[in-house]
Amino acid sequence: MVKHDPKKTGQVTFVCTVAPQAKKVFLVGDFNAWDVAARKMVKAKDGSFRAKLDLEPGRYEYKFVVDGEWVGDPDADIQTLNPFGSCNSVVMVGDFADACGCDCGGCGCGCD
Repeated sequence: MVKHDPKKTGQVTFVCTVAPQAKKVFLVGDFNAWDVAARKMVKAKDGSFRAKLDLEPGRYEYKFVVDGEWVGDPDADIQTLNPFGSCNSVVMVGDFADACGCDCGGCGCGCD
């Protein structure tokens, strides 16, 4: 799940709810060169794991690494196939039309 703060342009909170029993969860994506150690998520009282990032407008692919296992975000609005045969989750930041770059109006449909 991804939450955008409308008062803070570009501030995005990633929320991992897939494994409340997990010991460690990391956020990886093209915003951190898919570096597994770059962004450890913090466990919240509700059992979810959270990480807040400031991102420039654009389209970003990401996954969670839960106790060493790479998993997509089941709550993400957009998923896209990756070269490894699984799906990456997608978050759009800022103006979707500018971020998407597609000719259909920038809906995030994956046609780009």
